[in-house]
Amino acid sequence: MSVPFQGLSFELEFPQSVGVYEKYEDAQRAVDFLADNRFPVQNLAIVGTDLKLIERVTGRKSWATVIRSSALSGISTGLLVGILLSLFTQGNNFLVMLLVAILVAVVISIIFGGLAYSMTGGKRDFNSVRTTVPSKYEILCEHKVAAQAREELAKLPGARAADFQ
Repeated sequence: MSVPFQGLSFELEFPQSVGVYEKYEDAQRAVDFLADNRFPVQNLAIVGTDLKLIERVTGRKSWATVIRSSALSGISTGLLVGILLSLFTQGNNFLVMLLVAILVAVVISIIFGGLAYSMTGGKRDFNSVRTTVPSKYEILCEHKVAAQAREELAKLPGARAADFQ
């Protein structure tokens, strides 16, 4: 269970569950409560469990939407390329170079966007955004202080009422 992230390690030594919460805010409140009570919180991890993939359909995909999105992508790419080219060339033709870069990028983007769309053969004729969300949040703790964490969490206001729901 070790995943390095920018020099940090998410590894816990023999992790044990000390609490499961429906909302991230509740898990965060529990860890904050432990921190306020001088518990060594560096021995904890909040882990999202029971993951769900949610895909929100945002619209129908058609040739018009493909061309429009490809053109917009080409404009941004052309602007970037045109500005970079102007930094490394001399002369007063900045505007011409910028417009040519945008035009070429738009044409290329529309061609490749259209090819990609035509190759789908009518499958996935919609646009969407995806996210992964956990259903529950579990607090894991290193085994050497797990019992102490459970004892402290039992003192958390509302903890007993939550056990009976």
